[in-house]
Order: sequence, then structure tokens, then C-alpha cells
Amino acid sequence: MGTTDKRIDAYIKKAQPFAQPILERLRAMIHETCPDVVETLKWRHPSFEYRGLLCGMAAFKGHAAFGFWKHDLVVGKDRKAGEAMGSFGRLTDLSELPGKGVFARHMNVAMRLNEDGVKVVRRKTRPKAPIAMHPELKAAMAGSRKAQATYASFPPSAQREYLEWVADAKSDDTRARRIAQAVEWMAEGKRRNWKYENC
Repeated sequence: MGTTDKRIDAYIKKAQPFAQPILERLRAMIHETCPDVVETLKWRHPSFEYRGLLCGMAAFKGHAAFGFWKHDLVVGKDRKAGEAMGSFGRLTDLSELPGKGVFARHMNVAMRLNEDGVKVVRRKTRPKAPIAMHPELKAAMAGSRKAQATYASFPPSAQREYLEWVADAKSDDTRARRIAQAVEWMAEGKRRNWKYENC
């Protein structure tokens, strides 16, 4: 027997008005096709499990998206999927959703893959080349032992977030503000995107 999750009700209610009927229709079609589906939130978005992660959906400011966890094995190389995250591209209207029959066929494939224990082999990403620290950031950090210690304790990805943020500044004023902010946050032990870590 499937389950629903009140957090998904709340998610849909907070979505942009255009996205609400899209998300409701997707949710209904998922439950119709897979009565044993279990709702949950993953990565802060509605997700659906059936013998493992099956699919998920999301709403953004200008579009909604839906995706099968094993997209390539379910949908294949579809042109629409390249338009946005997900299996059906950017969804802005109910008319852009696949029909119930097409959706059910895709869902049945996704369910069978999970029943058979098929795993998706994710391509390993190559490590990114290191980024040099901007000389002004280096000079500013020299005046803060706490910032230096925090930076040294960060994994390479967290260090890169600060380095890219400073390097991407388009003007000297912007760079100076970012450097001051970076040193302050690192002195407090914070990562660049600390505001979003406990959302």
C-alpha cells in the first residue's frame, strides 16, 4: 500500500500558481500507475519510492520538472530532457505533460527496473583543476588565523566555492566586498553557501 506525505502537500501549496496543477497531475498519475509508491522529500523536492528511488518532481519560478531516477533507461535520449532538469523538459502548462498512457508506460518500465534491482552506473567525474587563490584574498586571509584554519580544514569543493566566487567578480569593488565577506565567514567557520546547508 502506498503512502502520501503532508510535506508534499505543503510543497505544492507553496509552488507558483502555474506549477500547482502540474505537480498535482503528476502526483496523481504516479499513484494511479504505482499504487504502492511511497512519497518522501529528497534534496528538498517531492520524491517517490518503489523498491528504491523511482522519480521526483520540482517547481521553480518559471517552470516545473519531473524526472525518472533511471531516466536514460526509462525514457532514453529524449530531446525534451535536454531543455531542463528532468525527463519531460520545462513544464509550464498541463498540456505539456505526456498523456496517461505514455506516462504509465514509462512508469511501468521504471518500476520493473527497480523490481529487477537494476542499478544505474553513474559516470565518474574527473577532478577539477585547482584554482589559484586571488592575491588580494590571500593578503586578506593573512590577517586572520581563524579564516586560514577554516579554509585549510575545508574539503577542496568548499575551498573552490570561495575561490570561484572571488575570481568571478566583475569589478574591483565587487571583488573587495566578496573578499571581506569571505574572510568574515571563514573566520566564523562558515562555508560559502552556509545559509542553505540546513534548509
